[in-house]
Amino acid sequence: MTTAAIPAAVGLDPTTLGDLLRVVGSDGFDRWQDQIRRTGGCSDPIHLTGSTKTLDPATGTVFHAYTTDAEPGGRLRVACGNRRASRCPSCAWTYAGDTYHLIRAGLTGDPNKGTPHTVREHPRVFATLTAPSFGPVHNRPGTRPCRCGTVHADDASELGTALDPATYDYAGSVLWNNHAGNLWRYVTIYLPRELAARVGITQRELRECLRVSYGKVAEYQKRGAIHFHAVIRFDGPDGPDSPPPAWATHDLLTDALRAAAARAEVALPASGEHPARALRWGTQLDVQPIGAFGNGEDLTEQAVASYVAKYATKAAGTTGTVDRRIGEMAELDKLPDLPDHTRRLIRACKDLDDAYPDRRLWAWAHMLGFRGHFSTKSRRYSTTLGALRQVRADYRATQQRAALGLPDPDDHPEATTLTVAHWAYAGHGHTPGESWLAANIHRDIQASRETARQVRAELQDQEGDAAWLPELMS
Repeated sequence: MTTAAIPAAVGLDPTTLGDLLRVVGSDGFDRWQDQIRRTGGCSDPIHLTGSTKTLDPATGTVFHAYTTDAEPGGRLRVACGNRRASRCPSCAWTYAGDTYHLIRAGLTGDPNKGTPHTVREHPRVFATLTAPSFGPVHNRPGTRPCRCGTVHADDASELGTALDPATYDYAGSVLWNNHAGNLWRYVTIYLPRELAARVGITQRELRECLRVSYGKVAEYQKRGAIHFHAVIRFDGPDGPDSPPPAWATHDLLTDALRAAAARAEVALPASGEHPARALRWGTQLDVQPIGAFGNGEDLTEQAVASYVAKYATKAAGTTGTVDRRIGEMAELDKLPDLPDHTRRLIRACKDLDDAYPDRRLWAWAHMLGFRGHFSTKSRRYSTTLGALRQVRADYRATQQRAALGLPDPDDHPEATTLTVAHWAYAGHGHTPGESWLAANIHRDIQASRETARQVRAELQDQEGDAAWLPELMS
């Protein structure tokens, strides 16, 4: 526990303060701090029990052995890996960083991540697809007053809420969220068709000379409707390693994308008292070409990658909803701080659940009906999150081998070692005092990162190039 953190602990409630003193006074406190620092200050670490042993399979010589028996509480704590910033800021920071590098690799190229630098010369756009209107809401229309006659502040709580809740289509909003992933799938189906029609060739001929790659992320608007941000790129027939044909231009991509979005539709049949619906994208479709780094365009590769990474860790928190599943309807009534607009959207999920049982609307009520992935990409866009995590794991394994004096397989291919491990799940989370300490550890780590980032930026500014530094978290 740092000296600076001690005064702040005085204002804690008695339960948290008492538990904090217990943790700080325990024999294994230093080791506990070390474990939590290794997780980055994870808010909800996974507890493991077990052992691992590295040995020579030929002679049986044990090079290294580890067991959790000597750890605090007999447990090893590892990061939870949750991508949501509302659940674990530490793990969300890591997820955002991975997403940044994944998106950026598909924009600037990175041979280590499966994309050559020549992808910067391929036509690329940044598209935003939104939901239609479900009724007028409080907003900030430039310098003019809202329809309610008020000029709202940027942080006004009523922004995004219905002007007239009695006429707002809450059912349509949650059903649209629930099917938004299907609407995006139809865009990816119709886009090649629209491209082929405009060029005057068949889809088979199109695949022989052009491939469309994308990476996208979902974000909630204040009104509780989901919308998608997508990076879409033209490649040659072999993917990012081959150039697209000369006729594959930004204008062609923009025109075909608009046509594909206009065609996308999900037809919902009538069910009970609920009428049939045709779910479509809204009219606000923004498509902008992405400029190459250093060419002076406002929409740079780094700006796009940072923007996508930032929203990859956001859930529906901007709407005031909860970040966990709601077990029973009675539980909803026990959430007094829930905004009325959000509460109505959640109730709409419950009201529609029996009419559309296959859509599991109540199970996803905390997400206001949305049940898709927040970030997805096409197969050839760039690397994968799994590959990035594996690189990080390999790096840490190399560090561990060096610290233990074990041979590196790459340097000594003749050296063979066998690792025998047994792990068991033993719980998760922190006690109140531990939670307070972990949050302080996370803040210290973030402060150190920010200081290091500022130093790097100053050094890069001296060399005339600091634009590569990502601003991942707000």
